[in-house]
Formats: sequence, C-alpha cells, structure tokens
Amino acid sequence: MRTTRIHKLQDVAKFKNKLLTWAQQFDDVVWLDSNNYKQNYASYDAVLAVDAFTSIRTDFKQGFEKLKEYQTYCNDWVFGYLSYDLKNDVEALNSKNMDGLGFSDLCFFQPKRLFLIKGNQLELNYLNAVSDEISDDLHAVEHVREAPRGTVQKDIRIKLRIHKDDYFEKVEYMLERIHRGDIYEANFCQEFYAEDTQINPLETYQKLNSISKPPFAAFVKIDDKYILSSSPERYIKKAGSHIISQPIKGTAKRAMNPDVDRDLMISLKNDKKERSENIMIVDLVRNDLSKTALKGSVQVEELCEIYTFDQVHQMISTVTSKVSSETHPVDIIKSTFPMGSMTGAPKISAMKIIESLEESKRGVYSGAIGYFAPSGDFDFNVVIRSILYNQTKKYVSYSVGGAITAKSDALKEYEECLVKAKAMRMVLEN
Repeated sequence: MRTTRIHKLQDVAKFKNKLLTWAQQFDDVVWLDSNNYKQNYASYDAVLAVDAFTSIRTDFKQGFEKLKEYQTYCNDWVFGYLSYDLKNDVEALNSKNMDGLGFSDLCFFQPKRLFLIKGNQLELNYLNAVSDEISDDLHAVEHVREAPRGTVQKDIRIKLRIHKDDYFEKVEYMLERIHRGDIYEANFCQEFYAEDTQINPLETYQKLNSISKPPFAAFVKIDDKYILSSSPERYIKKAGSHIISQPIKGTAKRAMNPDVDRDLMISLKNDKKERSENIMIVDLVRNDLSKTALKGSVQVEELCEIYTFDQVHQMISTVTSKVSSETHPVDIIKSTFPMGSMTGAPKISAMKIIESLEESKRGVYSGAIGYFAPSGDFDFNVVIRSILYNQTKKYVSYSVGGAITAKSDALKEYEECLVKAKAMRMVLEN
C-alpha cells in the first residue's frame, strides 16, 4: 500500500540539489530530470526513486519476458534501465565484443520512496510507510549537507577504443555495404574510456548536466555501477492509449555569435544528408510502432524539426500511435527495441554489421532509462551523451555514434562524434 503526501516547494532548484545529495545513501537510485526544458508530453519536471523493495536484474536471455512478469506482478511504480544488448533477446543476434563495465543487461526495482516534482509541487509517494517516515525524510532532505567538492580525479587519461585511421577504414567498409544494398543506414559507435580511474559520480553528473541541461537527464546508481546521462532524446512514452517516439538524427554544433548560430541551425534544417538520415529512421519507427498500433493510428506529428540545446542543435521527429488497452506495456517496448535512431535500417542487418565493426559491447549505452507507472504508462530516454562508471573496476566509459549513409564523409562523421563527445570529455578532463 502506498501513502502519498503533497508538499509545496519554496525553492525548487535548491530542493532538487538537496534531494539528489540525500539519495546517495541508497544502493538503488534513479533520478530523472527535464531541466525545465519546454517540451510536449512531459509528465513531471523531475522524479527520484530510491530504496528497492523488490528488484530484477538479469541478462538478455528471455529478458523482456522476465520484465513482463515482474512489471505485471508488481503492478506498481518500477524504475530502471534496458541495455542495448537486449537486442539479442528480440532477434537472433549476439554481443561478443569486449565489456569493461559489467552492467546487467536489464535492471529494474520497485522503490519504497518516490518523489515526483511538477512545478513547485512535490508528491511524496511511499510504499508501506511507517509512522513519521515521510516527515522524517523530508526534514532530512531539507537539512542535508552539500556533497564535498573537488573530488573528481584530475589526471584522467581518456583512451580511444577505435583510433582515427581504423575509424575511417570501418566507415569505408560500411559505405561498401550500403552501396551494395545490404543496408541504407547504420549508427556506428565508438567508445572512449579510462582505466584505473576514480570519479565522484554525483559531482560528475552535476557538472555534465550543468553543461548540457537536456530534457532527459538521468542519474542512476545500482550498487557500485553508475549511469550519468545528459540525454536529449526520448525513446518512447505511453500515456493512456497514446504512444510517442521522438528519434533524433542530425546534429550541428552551437556558436557563441547569434548570427552564426542561427546560420548553423538553418544549415542543419536544410541539410539533405541529415534530413535523409532522419526520414529513414522515421520510416523505421513508424514500422516498429505499427506492430502494436490500432489500425491507421500511426502518425508523424513532426518531421525533421530543429531543437536547440546548450551544446548542439538537433533534428528531431515525433511519431505517435494508439494502442489497445489490452496490449501489455512491455510488449510495446519489445516490439520497438532497440530504438531505430541507434541502429539503422533495415534494423537487423544494420545491427549485425555494426556489431562486427564496433570494438566494445554497447551495454547500457544506446539502451534506455525510465519507469513504468502503476497504470501501465511508461517513459524512457535513449542513453546517449552519458558517462558510465564501474566504481569497483575503476572503469569509466562514454561512447558516441553517428549515422552512416551513402552520402557520409568519414572525416565529417568523425568530427561529429567529437562534437557529441565534447561535454563528457570536458567534465572528465577538467
């Protein structure tokens, strides 16, 4: 049984910082933050789930079926992540590349304590609350001491899993496969990593988030493993019978000069190569959503619209559908996973090719973080622009990718990867 209490916040930004600091005492933490980015389809401004009552952690084998059983059994709020390698559960695929992080393929938990922030209103939602537990926690949050600063390791040496010349060779091979007609587009990713490295996860997340202020930021802690995400991309959301997917394809850097910045935005809007990338993924998402959609309900609400963030301009489309109330929420996710923006088209062929060319297992990168509500509604981001950290192994990793199409130039694709990696590198090296 859940107990709820509504509390008015005087200073939302200050309370959010205190709340996330207070949360560090728990082994299971999921923090989701929109950073007040103005967007359609937002349910909450920020959410914190902590303190697992029940949980599920598993590899990809029958992963979605296990999640379906777990979510049905709980019939409650559950928070967690889906790794990219659940593709091996959906299709006859494998992941044999090296894995320096060692995260579970799937991890969700049912939180005892849940904080939902919308505007200046805080909803405290507690499972099996005892006595004055809610009041005591609220008092503890308000009086929490600020986390210590200056504890991020200063001598972090970032290494490349794929060096520049090898990257060019791999892109050329991919272009050969495209010209042969095996695929139309593939999202090719590369890992940047540091070994024997210690970071302060909370401080690192806060620095990363302050640089980008994205609408789908997330801080996840599962024991000794952390996901520090500044994602700008929604993967998929369910609100009643309404399904929303918002793939990103197309990136341009920002400029300090307003006129130059506007020109960069207009150039992205009119870039034929970027538009073709986006439209191909929109077609893929339409096809994926149609697997569970009511007949004739799949619609493209936005096509190749430009959204501006602190670090980059992005080309985003919005695809929607309607589903029957009898369709299980996990089946909707399984039928669209992995998200097309991180694979390519046709999806299965693209996933096979990129698996053979990438040097490291993607794991949580290009997976999804989010939650299921008791109603069966859900909301998940795409894990990009994110730092992954295994505290025990002292291994830090971030990956970036770009869509390779027939019009791709290897050097430009490499430079785009560096633009996407800029925020993560700045946070870790400065």
